[in-house]
Amino acid sequence: MQQRKIGSASVGAIGLGEMPMSIEGRPDEAQSLRTIHAALDAGVTLVDTADAYSLGGADTGHGERLVAKALSTWSGDSDTVLVATKGGHLRPGDGTWTVDSSPAYLRSAAEASLKALGVEAIGLYQYHRPDPKVPYADAVGVFKELLDAGKVRMVGISNANVEQIDLALSILGEGNLVSVQNQFSPSFRSSEGELRHCGELGVAFLPWSPFGGIGNAAALRANFPSFPAVAEAHGVSVHQVVLAWMLAKGEHVVPIPGASRPESILDCVGAPELVLSPEELASLD
Repeated sequence: MQQRKIGSASVGAIGLGEMPMSIEGRPDEAQSLRTIHAALDAGVTLVDTADAYSLGGADTGHGERLVAKALSTWSGDSDTVLVATKGGHLRPGDGTWTVDSSPAYLRSAAEASLKALGVEAIGLYQYHRPDPKVPYADAVGVFKELLDAGKVRMVGISNANVEQIDLALSILGEGNLVSVQNQFSPSFRSSEGELRHCGELGVAFLPWSPFGGIGNAAALRANFPSFPAVAEAHGVSVHQVVLAWMLAKGEHVVPIPGASRPESILDCVGAPELVLSPEELASLD
């Protein structure tokens, strides 16, 4: 697969978002393992998860444990795979999502993630979501501590605006903010400024929910007719067109579509080979 850079790591241009395999409606473990293995076999070398990808409570860390099991049972070289996880988001177990960016909690979350992943250092550790109760600089400062202590190899942030990106850069130091993971899709374009800013800074931009949410293919086709039109012209899926459109926005863009079936991620990995014309890209924009 075409390669792109996240910090010092080269990864496949399409990553795998693990969340659908851990939250409500998730498949059984055997199917999830097949999905992750299919992605890895197809050249995906970035797997994104989080401690909060779970049903909450005692299930916290489900996604991380699943990824660890998938890597330990894969026939390939797991050292070639960059596992990205996150801290700062919580699921209390009642179906809701909450945040906690207190330094004490973030430190304990990192330790729990190290244990769940079964590693000495997390490949890419991301600040999951800003907490209005905690100054952003205080939270990012914990990630700098973890980086300096060798507990994480690279640091990213998620759900961040331009001001927060710049603040994180100033705290982490030059070259130490390697990625920004924001929601971005045809129906959610408000992170376009952050996408461009990351390109100017040389920071990877990881679009999450690139299709607008689980099961939203019909809405994507209905609300954005240019995408199915281009897909029909090339004889590919509308999902491949969406990802190719994103990839064309810059060499720093690495989409992470979520999947819970092998067929879904195997369709997505064809996107880097789809070349769209300037006219097609303009119509999609």
